Amino acid sequence: MLSIDWRVPGAYGHAKTIPAAGFAWEYLRRNEDYHRDFETISRLKKPAASRLETFSKRWGLRFPVRPRNPT
Repeated sequence: MLSIDWRVPGAYGHAKTIPAAGFAWEYLRRNEDYHRDFETISRLKKPAASRLETFSKRWGLRFPVRPRNPT
């Protein structure tokens, strides 16, 4: 886990200047449930779309849509 003491305000001075997505990542990277869910889904070679959707909805994640046939 992280070595930052969450009780020391100075350790989080950077949080005042990061965008919302960066703040969200700071939360997720410290969340043990997220890590467990991520490990579970990342072990699957081709997870079902419904499983990916459930994962992304639970954690508030959005992924850009990629074209199937890039030119």
